[in-house]
Formats: sequence, C-alpha cells, structure tokens
Amino acid sequence: MSWQRRLEQADKQYIWHPFTQMRNYQEMDPVIIERGEGSYLIDIYGRRYLDGVSSLWVIVHGHRREEIDRAIVEQVGRISHSTLLGLSNPPAIELAKQLVEITPAGLERVFYSDNGSTGCEVALKMAFQYWHLRGEDRKTRFISFTNAYHGDTLGAASVGGIDLFHEAYRPLLFPVLQADAPYCYRCPLGLNWPACGMTCLGRLERILKDHHQEVAALIIEPLVQGAAGMITQPLGFLPAVRELCTRYGVLMIADEVAVGFGRTGTMFACDHEGVKPDVMVLAKGITGGYLPLAATLATEEVYGAFLGEYHEFKTFFHGHTYTGNPLACAAALANLDVFARDETIERLAPKIDLLSRRLEQFKDIAAVGDVRQQGFMTGVELVADRKTKVPFPPQEKVGIGVMLEARTRGVIIRPLGDIIVIMPPLSITEGELEELLGVIHQSIQTVTGGTAR
Repeated sequence: MSWQRRLEQADKQYIWHPFTQMRNYQEMDPVIIERGEGSYLIDIYGRRYLDGVSSLWVIVHGHRREEIDRAIVEQVGRISHSTLLGLSNPPAIELAKQLVEITPAGLERVFYSDNGSTGCEVALKMAFQYWHLRGEDRKTRFISFTNAYHGDTLGAASVGGIDLFHEAYRPLLFPVLQADAPYCYRCPLGLNWPACGMTCLGRLERILKDHHQEVAALIIEPLVQGAAGMITQPLGFLPAVRELCTRYGVLMIADEVAVGFGRTGTMFACDHEGVKPDVMVLAKGITGGYLPLAATLATEEVYGAFLGEYHEFKTFFHGHTYTGNPLACAAALANLDVFARDETIERLAPKIDLLSRRLEQFKDIAAVGDVRQQGFMTGVELVADRKTKVPFPPQEKVGIGVMLEARTRGVIIRPLGDIIVIMPPLSITEGELEELLGVIHQSIQTVTGGTAR
C-alpha cells in the first residue's frame, strides 16, 4: 500500500472532522493537503487546487509568504512561548500597539486569546463584569441578531442565531434578547430594500426601549453575517445600531472575526461607515492565516472599571495558556507589515470590481436565486425555484455536489448548505480570480442542470 493510501485510511479511521457528516465523508475520497504555494493548495498526490475560501477565511497574503515564514522561524530562535499571566513579551507588546493604531478610534486596550470563539467569549464576560464593577448589577443580559454566528463555545453559542448549529445545546446556553437582522433576499417581514426603510431596526429599538436597564451589551457581525450565508447588511444599518446602543447606554461589541483584515474592502468592516464600537473582536486573518490568535479590544472606559486594589478583586479573571503567544504575535506583526508594504487594501479595489462584474454572469444560471457581495466576501444562494425562492431539499446535497465538482476542476470551496461561498486570499491575482470564478460558475451549472439563459 502506498504512503498516500495509508494516510487516507488513517484519516478515515482516526480523525473526526469538524462540521462534517462523517458517514458521508467515509464514502468520499479524502483530499489531504500537504503543501501550499500562493493561492494554491497541493495535496499528497501533487494535485494543485485554487484555495477558493482562504482555508476557511483566514489566508490573507497567500500560502508560504516568505516574510511571515521568516518571522516565525526567527521567533522560534528566541522563544516559542512564555505566559502572559504577569509577564510579557516583545511581539505581544508591539502587536497590541499596532492594533490600537489601526482599529477604530477609542479602542485602547488589547486582551489576547486563541480564536474567534474565545475572543467573543472574552468580550461577553468583559461587558458583563464591566457593569457589575460599576455597581449596575441589573445589566446582565445580551442582545444578538437572528442568523448570527459568534463561535461554538457556550457563551458565543448563546448569542448565536443559527438553530442548525446551536439548537441541540439550548439547555446549556443562557437566554438572550434577539433582534431582527436584515436578510433582504428572504425578508421575514415580507418587505423590499430600500423601500422598507430598514423596518427591521424597529424590533431592536423596542427591545432597547423596554430592556436597556438590564442589557449589558449588543453583539453584531458588522456588514456581513458570514456563517449564515454571507448575508449582507444594507448601507446605514450598522451606524443605526451604533446610535441606538449609545442612546440607550448599552455596550456595542463588533465581532470582526470574519470581516476584519481587508475582507470587506477596508481593513475593518466598521471603517466603511466610521463606526466606533466599545469592544471589537479580531481573529482569523490576524496572523495572515498562519497561527491561532485572537484579540479583544476595549475602550479605556471599559478597561478602567477593572482597576482597583488587589484586595478589591476587580481583576478580569479570564485567560488562556497561550494568551499572547510570541510565535502567533510575531506572525501577526509580519502580516501587518505585508499589508503596509504591498498596499493590500489599496490594490484590492480592482479585484473587487472584477469579482462584481463576473458575479453578474452567475445570475444567468436558473438555480441562482441571489448573489451577495461585500468586498471579497461573496455568497451565491442556490434554489430549486427562482420565482418562489424554494430551496433544494437537503437530501439532494446540491451545495456538496458543487463543491465536489469544483474539486475535479482544481478548486477548493466550502459551501454553507446550498450557499456557495467565494472568499479567496486577498493576494489572488486577477488571472487566478478569473479561473476560480469560471470553475465555480461551470460547477454550479453542471450540478444544477441549469443552462445559462
């Protein structure tokens, strides 16, 4: 038996893959990635695939970017880890300084953790304890949105709004107040944008009016609800949420885990409309996709509530073993250096325009119900009937079919049900982007049987 076959056998025998129905997986030929180069993934047989989802939305400047590789190796030569509990390290300090400089004004303090879920968990606990320390013990509740996703730890899952992911764990979760998030293609109010005037904000305002005295914070994914299917928010929604939080004295937590670091076309999604949250969560692209790291940034006002004498026990009693890990922070610093040197955000605009133009062609496929785009984040929603918007039966596994068809054509994508996600590295060339979109277009057409009209 070849070494490749032994790996495939061991993969199926020992690994439990996340968000994967393992019965289906056992029936498929696994794709085992051994190497990466730029926008490409290379498997154990040497087959090359365009990375159409940035290895789950994290790769920014491509695989094997020399500057980030070198930064990690150089840091290994110094030290790979030391605790941040009562100690510090140069990469963590310098990264915190740079994050404060590039995030929206007012965010002055950086608390490190390991991933998006833990970063959101930090934000929730931070907001909860902030009000307690201020003597406002009634403010213990949270507001989240329908279709929200903030991670899979229990606190983050509690403020999630996707029943498919979280309903099984409902007895373990704390209750939240849930506001309506815009989903213009399937508006639950039966209205149309822009004539609706963002009526969906009405429920949020009613919740705040009735419950603001007991609400600690609101948490939102700015501009795009990623895991829900790349659901985009209309212009003006985010600043309106900010204004309501300010008016009713509720902290606003911006979960920029998926939308941060250039994904929406600006460094952070909040930058599009000049929104300044009280707390911001960063992860995914923070290290360019190299190592696990998250950062929860807070205002000086939030931070100040935790200051006191030792015996007062105002400490934020939260932490992780690898908080502020020097290797991850070194990778993140190199990532920010590449952003500046390559002028990544500035050079992204023509590729966003190209993506927009090519996406228009997807609308000619009969099974394409909606195409949503914000910067380099795209969702193509497939439906059985375009007029009625009726989805395909889950048993047909249409999204999985498109994923597998794209693999045969040299492209890796990861759908959300029957919503095809297109989210390549920001560094992808225009030629590679053309190839990626061409393959996905052909794959949808082949699987759905819909000829272009």
